[in-house]
Amino acid sequence: MATDTLLTIDMITRKMLMSLKNNLVMAKSVNREYDDQFAQRGAKIGATLNIRKPARFTVNEGPGLVIQDYTEQYVPLVITNQDHVACAWTTQDLTLSLDDFSKRFIDPATLALANKIDSNGTLEYRNVNSVVGTQGSTPSALLTYLQAKAKLANNGAPLDPLTQVVSPTADVTLVDALKGLFQSSERIKEQYEKGWMGMTGGMTFKMDQNIRQHTTGTFTAGSTPVIAAGADQIGSSLSTSGWANSTLVLKRGDIITIGTLAAGVLQVNPQSRLSTGNLQQFVVTADVTSGGSGLATIPIYPAIVAPVGGVDQQYQTTTAPAVAAQAINPFGAELTTGAQNLLFHRDAFCLGTADLEDVSDSGAKCYRVSDKDSGISLRVVEQYDINNDRKICRIDVLYGWKTIYPELACRVAGGAL
Repeated sequence: MATDTLLTIDMITRKMLMSLKNNLVMAKSVNREYDDQFAQRGAKIGATLNIRKPARFTVNEGPGLVIQDYTEQYVPLVITNQDHVACAWTTQDLTLSLDDFSKRFIDPATLALANKIDSNGTLEYRNVNSVVGTQGSTPSALLTYLQAKAKLANNGAPLDPLTQVVSPTADVTLVDALKGLFQSSERIKEQYEKGWMGMTGGMTFKMDQNIRQHTTGTFTAGSTPVIAAGADQIGSSLSTSGWANSTLVLKRGDIITIGTLAAGVLQVNPQSRLSTGNLQQFVVTADVTSGGSGLATIPIYPAIVAPVGGVDQQYQTTTAPAVAAQAINPFGAELTTGAQNLLFHRDAFCLGTADLEDVSDSGAKCYRVSDKDSGISLRVVEQYDINNDRKICRIDVLYGWKTIYPELACRVAGGAL
């Protein structure tokens, strides 16, 4: 580009969108929705996308007709996050080549935005109820990740494509552990030179420095938690007793099981309704503080849906309801912090975006660009500062994350990031 040619806002915006896409990690591997109904009139904070979920049916035997209810299920994805980066550049800066301008302004700005988007995405671990590994200890063998894959299979998840997003420590630990594994010379060369795993065990591994850590609640000292006395329990909350008094016993994102393999609440395959032989894992959906007498109500996902009169249910999740005196078994040791690596199918999570309002009528230059392939919509607004001969610019993205199918994801508990 000639040095006397100024960069225009549309050139800058398109380059920013390309740079933003290249810097995303988790966001590249999930379901992405772009709502173009806002493209003409402008989106407002709080816009909602309704994501349709398929129905589930049971199979009836014999010639007699058994009609089942069919209900369309929707999961609302509320677009609430408006993140931006603001900066200023002089008119002299705008005479740079596009590549030089990208290195100085565009790449650092979009890198910051991409990390914020990914960071909000990895926080969705709190909605995932399946977990393997050891809280507080970085997995050092492929087996742990394959166990996560087995969890997804038991949940009826499609096993292609699967993405494993791991912390930097988990990434280098696994690269070192598998450096002698037989594979193509080109793959070994890439693994050695670049220091990342790529595809192994039917999973595409990606390192993400935005992986979150989780610290478990205070659920051991002075506690022997059990299902409270009374009728059998089903649904999305549990009445429990035996906790230490007036204590934050469980945190949002903690995982529990109920009872033992011999006498507990077991998981079923969502398609066949046959027992997997494993205890069903439940994620705690809000912080839980026990009362003065050690009682606590635990909100959980998935809800306990058990057979009724020995008959399978459409959305069955367990072999049986929870019954009085069954033990509550939290995952991991109390007050232990560890990385929450994520294995998931692309439909487990959704990143939704919409156009922000065009503010050209305010006297500023405004340019919006959307990419339906990536699901990203970007707005750049520019205004001239005559006092300092510079242009002030802000780059905005409006988006929201939603866990659509928690069953299509599994956490791999780790240690330090």
